[in-house]
Amino acid sequence: MSKNKEAFVEQVFGPVRFLPGPNRGKYPHCHSVFIEEAGVLIDPASDRDRLMELRDEGKVKAIWLTHWHEDHIAHLDLFEDLPLWICEEDALPLSSKEIFCDWYGMDRPGVEDVRAYWMAILDDQFHFKPRTPDRYFVDGETINLGNVTVDVIHAPGHTPGHTCFFFREPEVLFMGDYDLTPFGPWYGDVTSSIEQTRASVEKLRQVPAKIWLACHETGVFTTQPGSMWGEYLQVIQTREDKLLKFLSEPRTMEDIIHHWIVYLKPRQPKEFYEQGERAIMGKHLESLIARGKVFTRDGHYELES
Repeated sequence: MSKNKEAFVEQVFGPVRFLPGPNRGKYPHCHSVFIEEAGVLIDPASDRDRLMELRDEGKVKAIWLTHWHEDHIAHLDLFEDLPLWICEEDALPLSSKEIFCDWYGMDRPGVEDVRAYWMAILDDQFHFKPRTPDRYFVDGETINLGNVTVDVIHAPGHTPGHTCFFFREPEVLFMGDYDLTPFGPWYGDVTSSIEQTRASVEKLRQVPAKIWLACHETGVFTTQPGSMWGEYLQVIQTREDKLLKFLSEPRTMEDIIHHWIVYLKPRQPKEFYEQGERAIMGKHLESLIARGKVFTRDGHYELES
């Protein structure tokens, strides 16, 4: 699989313009997509100066979001006066910082410091302002933007309303956060799903695209990603296998978090990375318990014999 060497400069694929984010679109940044003739900007969290330029030139007419996460709305504040579209299942956390944090599971006892950290960075780093969407995407609908036809693809798992877009005429698929990075999929929200993530990646794999765009890192794939689809999904199984091995003796959630199966080593700020470990490992534990492979006793997770 060859990666496009120009993946971190603006590129144009017919009516679709790829806007790269800082630091190769690595979190907390992301790449954006802009349909210039229609003025549709998708996921306004790439380079803030570039987005301000587009705004000041009057080129942006509407904002579309693939989903609700902070790294995809970081510069949404620049476009407060423009229509906002998102899938209905992902709309609620945009309405307040409190609900936003709840959707990350920060409403339980013992994580008050994590919640306080997130409440602060939502203001300082991600310019959060409550928004009410003007329109909801419908799975399978076709949107005519004049010079391009867009198929809306509901792809839940990462979030319940995660939405991808297939631009028919240039045969470009915007995959959002199914980004085929070595880190693998994120499914750590309260409403995320491991099984839906797997199903959505397989669904996207079948779309007859010629160009694949994603929100992070490589961002632009000009040839079929091939084995990268399977490698991306394999990360899920690798995490589970490591967790099962670690549970060869009873472990608390704190033990599991500090084993760093997701992030591989301790990282700072701990309020961010420990929350991420807890969230994704929590999803794996839920799945293992549901399948009868793990049970809980006295605050510990144990393997079924």
